[in-house]
Order: sequence, then structure tokens, then C-alpha cells
Amino acid sequence: MQVGQIGAKLSAVTVNPTWQLALAMVMLVVLAVVASLLGRLGIAKSSVIASIRAVVQLGIVSVILVYALAHLWAACLFTLLMFAIAVRTTANRSGVGKAWIWAAVAMLAGVIPVLLIIFATGCAPFSPASLIPVAGIIIGNIMSGHTLACRRFFADLREGIGIFEAGLAVGFPRRDAIALVTEPSVTESVLPTVDRTATVGLVTLPGAFVGVLLGGGSALQAGAAQALVLIGILAGQTVTVVVAHELVKRAKLLPEDLAGKLHP
Repeated sequence: MQVGQIGAKLSAVTVNPTWQLALAMVMLVVLAVVASLLGRLGIAKSSVIASIRAVVQLGIVSVILVYALAHLWAACLFTLLMFAIAVRTTANRSGVGKAWIWAAVAMLAGVIPVLLIIFATGCAPFSPASLIPVAGIIIGNIMSGHTLACRRFFADLREGIGIFEAGLAVGFPRRDAIALVTEPSVTESVLPTVDRTATVGLVTLPGAFVGVLLGGGSALQAGAAQALVLIGILAGQTVTVVVAHELVKRAKLLPEDLAGKLHP
């Protein structure tokens, strides 16, 4: 099944903007707030704000997509916008706001080859209806992988600054001294994606698979679409984590506090 057909299949499953939808969303937000208060999670206010933002943003995006899905150049611009927002998000979350360009480099290293393979092989048509959802899934998951990897690297470096300095003391160059601290976390950063890919269909049935089934597609079509997406995510995240780690070792992708401490 071509990934571009996923949208057509999902169109059979519709949720209309009715008062029932509004009621359901309000009830779900209330449920999240009550659970947060009872569990003392401290996310009641942020849950409400996040929900309101989601509704507003999706409303705006829906209007934009009406045009973007009809014009390839608009779809490409929208994809670039998604990527730019993803870079900004991961840079802020990992604390590398001033080094955002290197976050973009790491993410591009994962996103570009995956999308090229998907569209160049012809398993998905290079059309607006295919580009936007596929690129969105790949970019979103690579963003998450980059954020988690960098946060882990930086936490390790803050806790293991003594190991780094010991490496310098015995003559290691800065790159190798940083690697002494961060190397163990590289594999850990991609293990969740490896496990999710390995157990798909046995432990979980991801969204694309379920969506195609609910939209009237066959089990084989659903499996083909989901396999393509999952393996694409795995490949993209792996490349991005490897490149991000290399940039960390070269002291280019670092938050300000570590940039000052990890002297040559």
C-alpha cells in the first residue's frame, strides 16, 4: 500500500466539529486535570493550556492544509515549517537554544535520507497528500529522539565532569574525553524505538495500522504502511542520534553551561 493512500483510507473515519465533540474534549480535559490534582502531578494548568493550544493550532493548520494539499509547492513550504518548529522545540527542550543550527544539522541528517528513500523508490507518491503526513510523522519522531538523546548526553556530562577532566589529564583530546562520558548513552537513546519496531503487532498496534484498518483497508495494507513508517523512524532516529553525538563530542552541540566547562 502506498503511504499516500493512508489519508484516503482514514477519510472514512470522520469526527465532525459538533457540540458532542466539544463536550467530549472538555470532559477529557477535566479528567486529565482531576487525575493530575489527585496524583499531585502538578500539570493541571499546563494540561488545560496544552489542550487549548492544540485545538487552536489544529484549527489553523486545518485551514492551511486545505490549500497546501492542493499545491505541491505549498506542501513543501508547510513541511519546511514543520521542520523549523521541530528544530526550535528540540533546541529549547534540550537547552541548546544558541546552538540550534547544529540541532538542525543533526535532524536533517536523519530526515533527508529517509524521505528520499521513501519517495525515490516510489513506495509513496511525491504528492501533497503523501508528503505532509509522511514528513510530519518522520520529523516529529526524529525531533523526539534528538531531544531525548541530547538531554541524556548533557545530564551525563554534568554528572561525569570529573571523568571528562580525568580524560584530559591523561592526554585524551577533548573529543575522546567527552566520549568517555557519553558513549554508554548512545545506544540507550535509540533502544525504545528499536523495541517498538521489534514488538509492533505483538505488544502494540500503532496509529497508522489501526487507522488504515478503521478506514476500510486490509490488514496487509495496514501492515505495509505501518512497517514503512516504523522502519523510517528507526533509520532516521538512529542517524540523527549518531550525528548529534558526534556534534556533542566536537563541542558544537552543547548548552552554554557545558560549553564553558568542556574546555580543550
